Amino acid sequence: MQFVGAFAASMLCAIAASGAAAQTYPNRPVTLVVAFAPGGADDATARILQDPMQRALGQPIVVENVSGAGGMIAAAKVAHAEPDGYTILLHQDALAAGMTLYPERTFDAEKDFAPIGLVNTTTNTLAARPSLPPNNFNELLHWMKEPGQTIRIGHPGVGSFGHLAEVLILQELGIKVTQVPYRGAGPALVDLLAGQVDLGPISAVVATPLVNSGKLKAYALIGKKDFANLPQLKTMGELGYPKADIDFWHMLLAPAATPRPIIEKLNNALRVALTDAKLRKTFSDGGMDLYPQDEESPEAAQALLKREVKVWGDVIRANHIAAQ
Repeated sequence: MQFVGAFAASMLCAIAASGAAAQTYPNRPVTLVVAFAPGGADDATARILQDPMQRALGQPIVVENVSGAGGMIAAAKVAHAEPDGYTILLHQDALAAGMTLYPERTFDAEKDFAPIGLVNTTTNTLAARPSLPPNNFNELLHWMKEPGQTIRIGHPGVGSFGHLAEVLILQELGIKVTQVPYRGAGPALVDLLAGQVDLGPISAVVATPLVNSGKLKAYALIGKKDFANLPQLKTMGELGYPKADIDFWHMLLAPAATPRPIIEKLNNALRVALTDAKLRKTFSDGGMDLYPQDEESPEAAQALLKREVKVWGDVIRANHIAAQ
């Protein structure tokens, strides 16, 4: 009985300490870990979010880029961090895919994180070298299904959103191709422009001037929403392939044991930041869409993460994809 009483007392003390910490949070800078190197969409999202969110929190936010293993190194760092709200994570679709791609990882995305909220989504295009014969999606489909057709599709790297989106789309279309991996979206785009590969996933904002100038062709949107700057393109769902309507997203997460009051403070700071006029314009100019307000909760982020772990897990297993 003495042991039970001591254990209960220690638990009460821990809860009280946690509550006190939540009341004074934050009283020092918060580290925002980004799962990829500077210069990409993830780093850009973090830098755009940094100023309005730190103003909402009342403390500085320090961005720390921790790249490697498809974003799994950064995720492990935050999953195992002190759950006090001072180390949080910006991640994307790769986190969900990594649960299947990296079986030796030391954490589980659904169990070891407390999602803070969804940040944004980005639409991509199914683009092609300018000399590719088809001029619309139906012609492309016919061309791809011609007997003996050789098709080379480039992507930013095994396990990337571009790679997995390609695989899912081809799975839905029932077409086999040669996949050509690159070390990032930049090199893949260079070879697509040069005609070294036939097709590739290119972000809509990058593709727009290239399509409008005739340097690229584009046949469909990879995302759930139309893209105003490319009004001639339909989403894969609108073209009859709803399973291929997939968004590239970013969300904020904290270690799983982070007290709920701290998660709520971080979520509120994120919501306030997402109302900032400069942030909204910068995201819009960069082809990034915000989620509706009713989808900005931690619960909505948790639900999305759970769905995406299943979606990408199914794609990876069905196509025997392994991390490299």
